[in-house]
Amino acid sequence: MYFNDKKILVIGGTGTIGKSIVQSIMKENPKYIKIFSRDEFKQHKLRYELDNNEKLRYVIGDIRDYDSLFAAMHDIDYVLHLAAMKHVDLCEFNPYEAIKTNVHGTNNVIKAAILQNVKKVVFTSSDKAISPTNTYGATKLIAERLISSTEYNKTQKQTIFASVRFGNVMGSRGSVIPLFKERILKDKKITVTDKNMTRFMMSLNQATELTIKALKEAKGGEVFVLKMPVIKLGDLANILIEETCKKNGMKTDDIHVEVIGLRPGEKMYEELMTYDESSEAWELKDMYIIPGTEDVRYHNAKKCNHGTYSSMKQPPINVNALRELLKEEKLI
Repeated sequence: MYFNDKKILVIGGTGTIGKSIVQSIMKENPKYIKIFSRDEFKQHKLRYELDNNEKLRYVIGDIRDYDSLFAAMHDIDYVLHLAAMKHVDLCEFNPYEAIKTNVHGTNNVIKAAILQNVKKVVFTSSDKAISPTNTYGATKLIAERLISSTEYNKTQKQTIFASVRFGNVMGSRGSVIPLFKERILKDKKITVTDKNMTRFMMSLNQATELTIKALKEAKGGEVFVLKMPVIKLGDLANILIEETCKKNGMKTDDIHVEVIGLRPGEKMYEELMTYDESSEAWELKDMYIIPGTEDVRYHNAKKCNHGTYSSMKQPPINVNALRELLKEEKLI
């Protein structure tokens, strides 16, 4: 087992993906996992959710504070960096705060990991980092570049760094799904930017497996991109209205859908890989790998076909398939 008797630090470990990663790694018998975040209440709550497991250590700290990161990484083998300011509108209205967390914070992670001789670090990026039109995407792009650039400056035995790019994780904090359900029940109304907007959507299990697989496969400087289904926002809204009303004895005709148009920084579609990146990328059954160096090869991988990987160019899954996906994730 990859994590057997290893020491792991999960930064942002109290979030939806962080908790899932912690629970997954625990199955491989690590020596211990440090869960690092700045939210005391979430740490307290998670400790009881995970039955006070003696292999879990809870560390209060902020990635903006280099000293707390440096101390947390003492004697650590692997780091998973999940912490971020990630709400598009809040980043748009508070751009320097987003820079302090997403850019300076990531740089702090890199410096601390190198000085503490961590074996590997995986950073979680976003589809919004590709051709960014908002502050959040721009900060994630710079953070990604910081991670990848370590490959060109390190000595042979130094820390291996890699990134993973996510689409939207179904049901996670900040996901539109719980928000829609809450508005349907409380207000009998939901607001939709545009019914034809497309998004990459992945399950929590997929996000967890991709991140852990990236850690295991990373050779240095890569960006791992999961192949994931595309959904239309209008289809998602209609399903959530139908299922929420059915479950709560409400009439679908009573629910009003207000189309408000794109908010500052939003796009009608998202991208996960640019054309230029595709010319260098390797393709596996479930993901693409954009290598950090030219001479790297990956087991069972083939060279990628050239082309932008965007939600505009991928056919959205049909309504029935989307409904089944939501049911599998126990979101409806």
